Amino acid sequence: MEKIKYYFKTFLLVELLKGLALTGRYMFARKITVQFPEEKTPQGYRFRGLHALRRYANGEERCIGCKLCEAVCPALAIKIEVAERDDGTRRTTQYDIDLTKCIFCGFCEESCPVDAIVETRIFEYHGEKKGDLYYTKPMLLAVGDKYEAQIAQDRADDAKYR
Repeated sequence: MEKIKYYFKTFLLVELLKGLALTGRYMFARKITVQFPEEKTPQGYRFRGLHALRRYANGEERCIGCKLCEAVCPALAIKIEVAERDDGTRRTTQYDIDLTKCIFCGFCEESCPVDAIVETRIFEYHGEKKGDLYYTKPMLLAVGDKYEAQIAQDRADDAKYR
């Protein structure tokens, strides 16, 4: 009896008709494709994109050169060199991130005691040459200066939901 049922289903192309019915069901449904450059999908405030170094309100950089972010980075993408200033405090002389190595895990951001290194919501960046995605301290500070309002708002949202 099973063989007869099998041949009957095969002869009438039941599987093909099921597939066509499924295709027909979705053919007239509302499309969910986003036309990217014109439309943007909503992002969460915890999205991890391009890195940035932050400054205090008085303009002084936040990084104290503790090297925790360098130590915790699983991809070894961060390189820091520290020097002592005249007033006895330590500050970074070199803070480099190789974004081709970075896995955007967020460990550097979580380990920073002064909230100096953050990952912004910027995801529209690219590199055409070998060194384009090697971000130095001035480049990271420039990103932080440009997007400080958005970074501060994301930090406030994060504190509110914790």
